[in-house]
Amino acid sequence: MSSDAVAVDRLYFEDLVVGWRITTASVRIDAAAIKEFAASFDPQPFHLDEAAATESFFGGLVASGWHTAALTMRLLVTSGLPIAGGVIGAGGEITWPRATRPGDELTVDCEVIAATPSRSRPERGMVTIRSETRNQKGEVVQVMTARLVVPRRPAATGVTP
Repeated sequence: MSSDAVAVDRLYFEDLVVGWRITTASVRIDAAAIKEFAASFDPQPFHLDEAAATESFFGGLVASGWHTAALTMRLLVTSGLPIAGGVIGAGGEITWPRATRPGDELTVDCEVIAATPSRSRPERGMVTIRSETRNQKGEVVQVMTARLVVPRRPAATGVTP
């Protein structure tokens, strides 16, 4: 967590101000996990077979971009954005400027780039985040801009628990 962030159990719209940043924990990916994910969700030779991958555009085994996206989501949910009610997406954009390879250790740097209260639903707002997923060398393997539906902090009830 960056020094300007406050440790909290759950985040609400009011907590996610423009410029707020977080860095997640890390996760390592290995060849077996790459092949397992690919077999179920993206069965292309450069995700499944080292020999075939050597002859591919990538020159070796690589993770599916969707696997990188899934790991990014896991990191955001478990160590980055403990949003009250969950991380609920409302659209976005994703790019993969570099492939994720076996042995890579991924970490996500996330920043709030916009926060707009809902006009029609006062109990929530829309927060836009930009995240960069990096490998252990600091190389960006994924850039994602996502719009999230985030609940506003409940009004104080005056009742003491």
